[in-house]
Amino acid sequence: MPARGDHDARRRDVSEAVWRVLAGRGFGGLTLRAVAAEMDASTGLLTHYFPNKRALVAYALDLAEERTANRALREAPPGLASLRAALLDVLPLTPAASGMNRIWVSSWDVALADPELGERQRRRYENWRARLRPHAAAAVERGELPAGAGVDGTVAAAAAFAHGLVVHALFDPDAYPPDRQTALLDAFLAALTTGSPLSPAPGEDE
Repeated sequence: MPARGDHDARRRDVSEAVWRVLAGRGFGGLTLRAVAAEMDASTGLLTHYFPNKRALVAYALDLAEERTANRALREAPPGLASLRAALLDVLPLTPAASGMNRIWVSSWDVALADPELGERQRRRYENWRARLRPHAAAAVERGELPAGAGVDGTVAAAAAFAHGLVVHALFDPDAYPPDRQTALLDAFLAALTTGSPLSPAPGEDE
């Protein structure tokens, strides 16, 4: 029987190979064969960990969740500044953040096709909105957002805005460099403080 240390080392090797496949090909290219090739191993070895493709995808989602949770986050004072920091943390402003976002966006197809995996994703985004809520609530309490601003509505709008910006930046990075993403987010947050509609971004039709 293999020693526990050997088993743990092999599992780390599997995790790293899964991650390299995700980083290079996304969930669309994630197969037992691809992971095995990344490890220079047989697919038979991987069946000890993943009996089928679905088990591999579920594990990859767990791995992406773990890496997302362990990334360094910005720190900011409570209120609007901390809401801004939390939204900046999800934008593809660096190569690492872009890579992580590409992996998550590529997971949408498999999640939408599988009710159980889709429910996991729904809970993930629900939990993310729950983490944004204290920032929005503090902004209202501090007078940085209008007293009548609905906290849940503000959070829903902020989350939707951030995810929309992620998609545009991934597919058209030249049009959405980091400084423009940041400027668009700041314009969105400024509009929330006044309750006024968002103005068109510079260079776009009014």
